[in-house]
Amino acid sequence: MITIAGAGLAGLASALELARRGASVRIFDPGDSPGSNSVARFAGGMLAPWCESECAGDEVLALGSVAADWWTQFTPVTRAGTLVLAPPRDRPELIRFARRTSGHAEVSATEIAKFEPALSTRFRHGLFFAQEAHLDPRRALRDLARAVQDLGVEICFGTKAPTDVDLDCTGIAAALPDLRAVRGEMAILHCPDISITRTLRLLHPRMPLYLVPRADGQFMIGATMIESASTRPPTVRSLTEMLSAAYTLHPGFAEASVIETGAGLRPAFPDNLPRIQREGGTIYLNGLYRHGFLLAPAMAARVATYLTGGTADEDIRERKTA
Repeated sequence: MITIAGAGLAGLASALELARRGASVRIFDPGDSPGSNSVARFAGGMLAPWCESECAGDEVLALGSVAADWWTQFTPVTRAGTLVLAPPRDRPELIRFARRTSGHAEVSATEIAKFEPALSTRFRHGLFFAQEAHLDPRRALRDLARAVQDLGVEICFGTKAPTDVDLDCTGIAAALPDLRAVRGEMAILHCPDISITRTLRLLHPRMPLYLVPRADGQFMIGATMIESASTRPPTVRSLTEMLSAAYTLHPGFAEASVIETGAGLRPAFPDNLPRIQREGGTIYLNGLYRHGFLLAPAMAARVATYLTGGTADEDIRERKTA
């Protein structure tokens, strides 16, 4: 029996990959439902390896290339690409983003209007990443938990994990050297009068922002990176900037209803890349940073291979302690 602490994104993905390899698995989580204690519930759900490589490099691109196909096995995935935009005054940010990424095509105002008619005449230039996708994070966690249970994995909700689990997937709660918290803030808007079908990224020198469409006229808007370990709710400044960005994308968002706001702490190591490492008798999968839904499939497959007797390849960051 392989035991796992944490029924969030990393724990559920690892359990599934372990069960597929024939292992018996039990997960412990103090929450009452999949991901209820996980920062993943505040995620955008963007499966965007080419965009993320702008600041994360080729490793994230390589690890994230399998994500969309992996998630499609369990939950709906929208494969509509990502549209990266900037107001005319911030076009240097768009040029910089293009230089640091691949897998995109430059698009004109006419092409932007064809992709998203609601944005007609609002932007002159953009970048289109055709191979990218997105999903609904909360539904994805529920669907993944169901798939895990269908494979015979026992999920013990409302139960604190024992101290000697085989795999720790508790994110920022794990006591690991070098692990830091990166705050993510979000808001969910309801605006049924606006139709947008794909993820939009709005570039800004101070705080790049993204907007992801959800079902029933809802949109999630969030900041990509805030270096803070504060656990308080979103600040007025952050909410103002996020809502201002939504208005910049389309003035119709001025009439949107704000139905939820939230903030969570994402676990990250100094290089912002995930690690599989040993501390004492426990293996840790941690440091998914802002790439949780993107990198969890590949990292879960690696940790499952490692725990079932496979050989850790050179990309696994293993740190052994006495």
